[in-house]
Amino acid sequence: MGNRLACCRADEHVAHPIETTFKLPSPLPTWPPGSGFASGSINLGGLQVCQVSSFNKIWAIHEGGPDNLGATFFEPSQIPERFSVLGFYCQPNNQALHGWVLVGKDGTNDPSNGALKEPIDYTPIWNSEALHINKDGNGYIWCPVPPEGYAAIGHVVTTSPEKPSTDKIRCVRLDFTDQCESDTWIWGPGKVIDTNGINVFTMRPESRGPQARGACLGTFVAKNGGKDSPHSLTCLKNNNPDYAQSMPNLSQIEALFQAYAPFMYFHPEESYFPCSVEWFFSNGALLYHKGEESNPVKIEPMGSSLPQGGSNNGEYWLDLPGDAREKEIVRRGDLQSGQAYLHVKPMNGATFSDIAIWLFYPFNGPARAKVKFFNVSLGRIGQHVGDWEHVTLRVSNFTGELWSAYFSQHSKGVWVNASELEFHSGNKIVVYSSWHGHAMYPKPGLVLQGNGGIGIRNDTKKSKNFMDTGVNYSVVAVDYPNSPVNEPPWLNYFREWGPKISYDLKKEIKKVEKLLPGKLKLAFEKLVRDLPREMLGEEGPTGPKVKSNWSGDEL
Repeated sequence: MGNRLACCRADEHVAHPIETTFKLPSPLPTWPPGSGFASGSINLGGLQVCQVSSFNKIWAIHEGGPDNLGATFFEPSQIPERFSVLGFYCQPNNQALHGWVLVGKDGTNDPSNGALKEPIDYTPIWNSEALHINKDGNGYIWCPVPPEGYAAIGHVVTTSPEKPSTDKIRCVRLDFTDQCESDTWIWGPGKVIDTNGINVFTMRPESRGPQARGACLGTFVAKNGGKDSPHSLTCLKNNNPDYAQSMPNLSQIEALFQAYAPFMYFHPEESYFPCSVEWFFSNGALLYHKGEESNPVKIEPMGSSLPQGGSNNGEYWLDLPGDAREKEIVRRGDLQSGQAYLHVKPMNGATFSDIAIWLFYPFNGPARAKVKFFNVSLGRIGQHVGDWEHVTLRVSNFTGELWSAYFSQHSKGVWVNASELEFHSGNKIVVYSSWHGHAMYPKPGLVLQGNGGIGIRNDTKKSKNFMDTGVNYSVVAVDYPNSPVNEPPWLNYFREWGPKISYDLKKEIKKVEKLLPGKLKLAFEKLVRDLPREMLGEEGPTGPKVKSNWSGDEL
């Protein structure tokens, strides 16, 4: 497999993480048979592509970028016969080498107007000659000049000022391209992005979601300016009418989930655990209708008595049982019944599958804040009935390999590369649920939602309370044609899973301020003003299908 290790002279720099190559802890299993999933290549409707993750190092720079460790540029190696390079690869040096690019093969049988053509020239984008920092000689970044009717979708990197051969890379016919945008910062000469200087970013399709056809190439874009500055590259587009042919069937989905199913730890002091939706309904959860609040309705175990579709107009909401004892029992959830609900959807032009794993909690506990050296309970602030949280696995449809995971954290979240994840029992990823708030994190410890030592505490820690999501799960939605599953009625309940309760926020703030020295009171008030809307007042969330990430990409 080409030289995937970035190596430089020992006297020039300290070894960086990229000098090791990441592999999943366990080999990939043999996936159940199916049509196009994990077959090694995908037909984009006349352009065949496959995923390459072996590289030869071209050039490295050892300063700037994330953690000020620099970045390394690679050329794809071990290209399958008759396939061509479409772009080079780059990665920051603060991570183990773990990446991929797509390579392409013309499948149009059109010798004059095929899907791929050589560039007619190169435009120099940037070189390191004037940059006096630690580097392996000089590097040169080039952008292919495409023939008419074609577009460049990746750069070439050399260690010579001479233009590379036009045979080094291919441009793509315009109808196989889509708009792309800069994504994650890979490198720049400084420790932060210089909006007036050179920067290197990953790329992703501008339009993303189950119906979007743009496909990520896995390469990088180099440009002068920040993330939103213009550039001349595009991404690929899946033109195949049967675009879902590369998606996993139901047996393959189940095999994928058994391989990667998150192992979730709850904080030792957690009081509010997940449960199955059926347990919640069967143990007394009630449906309320505006104007008939005195006559709530019991809910059938699978939610068949819930109103279907429509909009969240405040007409209906769910709540805990009316009996005080039953209410407290249901509020605390039932970890033994806890169930993972899977939503599978195509992403990046069906070159990847996203498996979103949803968990339901009957209650979200009150928040805690850290104000310098003081830890204070926020009383009612942050608590509400009903809590939907999720983590998403992004799996390659070329091989079935897990490449990254998304951790939802209140109204936002974060993507984490597989090379930075913690694993349990083979390739199962480890997830930490924050105390009371249930936000998802890839590592244990304290994450402070704020700055300057003042913020909302998100505490995570291993304990005897955990959930292996692969034990009790169900596939509730598959977002491509000929779905093999029937969606449960509760999934199409688009109203709130808890009541809206108003309280005197100022009064709650004053309760907390009594515990703080005078100079910290104003800082605490600013913290509260900056809190996400869902933390102020008690209001139940809408269900998974109403969230923006259901029909789009993760935030």
